[in-house]
Amino acid sequence: MIVITLLFVILALFYYYNRNSYKYWESKGIKHDKPVLLFGNNYRNFTVKKSVTELATETYWRYPDEKAVGFYRAGRPELVVRDPEIIKRILITDFVHFYPRGLNFHKDNVVEPIMRNLFFADGDLWRLLRQRMTPAFTSGKLKAMFPLIVERAEKLQSRALSAAAAGHAIDARELMARYTTDFIGACGFGLDADSLKDEDSEFRKLGAKIFKRNTRDILVTILNFVVPSIGKHFKIFESVEHDMLSLTRHILGQRNYEPSGRNDFVDLLLECKKKGTIVGESIERKKPDGSPETATLELDDALMAAQIFVFFAAGFETSSSATSFTLHQLAYNPEVQKKVQEDIDRVLSKYNNKLSYEAVKEMTYLDWTFKEGMRMFPSLGFLMRECVRKTLIPELNITLDEGVRIFIPIQALQNDSKYFEEPEKFRPERFSPEEISDSNKYIYLPFGAGPRACIGERLGLMQSLAGLAAILSRFTVSPAPETKQYPKVNPTSGIVQSIQGGLPLYFKERKGT
Repeated sequence: MIVITLLFVILALFYYYNRNSYKYWESKGIKHDKPVLLFGNNYRNFTVKKSVTELATETYWRYPDEKAVGFYRAGRPELVVRDPEIIKRILITDFVHFYPRGLNFHKDNVVEPIMRNLFFADGDLWRLLRQRMTPAFTSGKLKAMFPLIVERAEKLQSRALSAAAAGHAIDARELMARYTTDFIGACGFGLDADSLKDEDSEFRKLGAKIFKRNTRDILVTILNFVVPSIGKHFKIFESVEHDMLSLTRHILGQRNYEPSGRNDFVDLLLECKKKGTIVGESIERKKPDGSPETATLELDDALMAAQIFVFFAAGFETSSSATSFTLHQLAYNPEVQKKVQEDIDRVLSKYNNKLSYEAVKEMTYLDWTFKEGMRMFPSLGFLMRECVRKTLIPELNITLDEGVRIFIPIQALQNDSKYFEEPEKFRPERFSPEEISDSNKYIYLPFGAGPRACIGERLGLMQSLAGLAAILSRFTVSPAPETKQYPKVNPTSGIVQSIQGGLPLYFKERKGT
């Protein structure tokens, strides 16, 4: 009887807590869907029926006249922003109030080691890592990497040629994932992964493992939102953490913890370590006079493994998603594909039909085409930030409290006819100088904006454009019988969107190439 009574009291308190948690947006005068006990508005994501991006997109379209819409993920309030001026405020103007991504679940900074990386990290850890790692992505260093890209691009052509000769459809998503995995292996770690040739490449398996969510991962994610005091005792990336730490120590050991001269990402980390303690201004703490305190950071093996993890994961998953979707659109838009091929042929004829850094930079129409692919299906379907202190949002005439998360629904914004005429049409010309508009600066956000914009944007563009040029200079792509023109998003997708069932295409070798 005592146990039953105690259970009843716990459930009653839990109900009371959740019911009152759902008063936040009502008290602010912000419209929102009616939340469900325990799950808030996120039931279909928790039950793997809709991805995070799909729910944010639905919320965006359900309230077309609002500048922002309320949302509850379990009992936590979030704000889905629809207005470009508020987006600018969050990402740039009031950045110091919204510097965390809000991807860490726990206020007591319980963060699993592998997530202490540049993408997931917040506060001083993020600022110091960003400060030290920015030099890795200068134009000079990117240009020096290009011969490695050419080698991988040639292997990409060979792989596609085998499929073309056999007359089989090939999953463009898997093909480009293998290409980008090999590129990251070479340019990031000095490794020849050869995922394009080796069907059972361990490097490719590791890449797939990072983004494959099993039942345990889904349950741990739900626990972190619904009962964070329990969820914090489980690691989401537990199965990957050991592999990444072992890989890191293996590579560092091969180099005797000294830069090798390859000028790759591992060398950068070793150079960072040799420079000693990273010192910078704190973004979290201030002195009594209002000036920032000094923050410091030491690089150890675990912290370097976390950076290698995110460089690997972000590098291959986002680029392979964007390039394969672009190929998919070209397969259904042959007139655009022909223009892209003419652009590539014209430029390559000036460079002895060889890919080079300078040649890719001149492929203007290819660049517009890739940007159009990223507009229609951005790899990251949303951006997220978290409020760190009470902050006025004048456009809404409300004050947000600490801990409220902000969702910027990129997928919805970039496919809104208010900003892009006939958004369902694949039309690269919208990115020409004559049509591009500064008014869309905070709408078109495939790489984010502001201090937390993607540090690897230029690297990602370079490897993606080179891969597309390698394919389209030799092949014409077309739909296979099983191809779906409007493929469905995998509902297990988290930060990076993925397509359910892949993107099968025919690759036909072009005559005279």
